[in-house]
Amino acid sequence: MRAVLQRVTEASVTVDGTTVGRIDRGLLVYLGVQKGDTEIDLEYLVNKIPRMRLFTDNDGKMNLSVSDLGYAVLVVSQFTLCADLRKGNRPSFDPAAEPAVARQMYELFVEKVRAQGLEVATGEFGASMRVAYTNEGPITLVLDSPGKLKQ
Repeated sequence: MRAVLQRVTEASVTVDGTTVGRIDRGLLVYLGVQKGDTEIDLEYLVNKIPRMRLFTDNDGKMNLSVSDLGYAVLVVSQFTLCADLRKGNRPSFDPAAEPAVARQMYELFVEKVRAQGLEVATGEFGASMRVAYTNEGPITLVLDSPGKLKQ
């Protein structure tokens, strides 16, 4: 699994002109599920992301997490994170998990992050979405699960 994390002051997702997910300060998480991803990959991200120290403390050091501060998380499924760009000029999406599997992993990720007491908003799986956000910092990080790192 691959996640792109962005520290935001606000973020929202719109589908067909309707806002389906919105947060104020927190993390925007784009989540990509690849073929072969397992529950181990999912648990790694579920446990790591809410505890990532990406927000500044009173000394200006990135020392606080969304869990520490009670901020929200907006999770957007994004199979394009799984693209293989090594060959030619057109992305290959063959490494992405089948939609039914990806949906299940995405929904389980959201459920497990919510179970940690965080406010979690979402996009709409499989929809054409417009994502608007203000990246604070800017802070943008890529986090791969252990299974991804072995490939």
